[in-house]
Amino acid sequence: MQVIAHIHTDFNEKFGIPRQSGLVKNATGVITFEPEYRAVEAFRGLEGYSHIWLLWEFSEAKREHWSATVKPPRLGGNTRMGVFATRSPFRPNPIGLSSVKLEKIDLNTEQGPMLYVSGVDLLDGTPILDIKPYLPYTDSHPEATEGFAGDVLDYRLQVVFPEALLQQLPASKREVAVELLAQDPRPSYQNDATRKYGMAFSGFDIRFYVDGEVLTVCEIEKLE
Repeated sequence: MQVIAHIHTDFNEKFGIPRQSGLVKNATGVITFEPEYRAVEAFRGLEGYSHIWLLWEFSEAKREHWSATVKPPRLGGNTRMGVFATRSPFRPNPIGLSSVKLEKIDLNTEQGPMLYVSGVDLLDGTPILDIKPYLPYTDSHPEATEGFAGDVLDYRLQVVFPEALLQQLPASKREVAVELLAQDPRPSYQNDATRKYGMAFSGFDIRFYVDGEVLTVCEIEKLE
């Protein structure tokens, strides 16, 4: 396997990244390619697609050994499921799969072709192994069942984000930050209302408490 590109996102840490692609539609990323994969011809026809598949490497979740079962966070971190019934990063091969929207293609930059995408769920700097077009006539299955993942699909928190704190974020990042917090970045087994959490996003550390189903932002600090 060769790394063909890397994606650059606002997610500097794993904590707070959307659990699936497309959950936070305004979460954006830019894909830059390694020199040997910058041939403009390789992108011919890609502009005709609205969405693409990214195959990528869980570069921060490599392990020498794999386990047949994992504990999905959304099930409280105590229930074991088969690894092939989950999208856990701890797999026999650390390969991730994301469906993202292709917002723009810029073929003529100093760094070669660049792809602008949204709906991302990848850590900043994640290696990309391959890119394929999303084909709705074969990739979309409206009748598909969701297994245990469907039981937690609609879970969201009410976010209280004081205006004075919200204004500290760039205007283009405010809606995304609120949506990320509403998805509840915490592992499901953590429910201490007195615990302060911190989510690194777009160069800021957003700190908050969660009491029941209400998340309240209490501080913001710019990261250096």
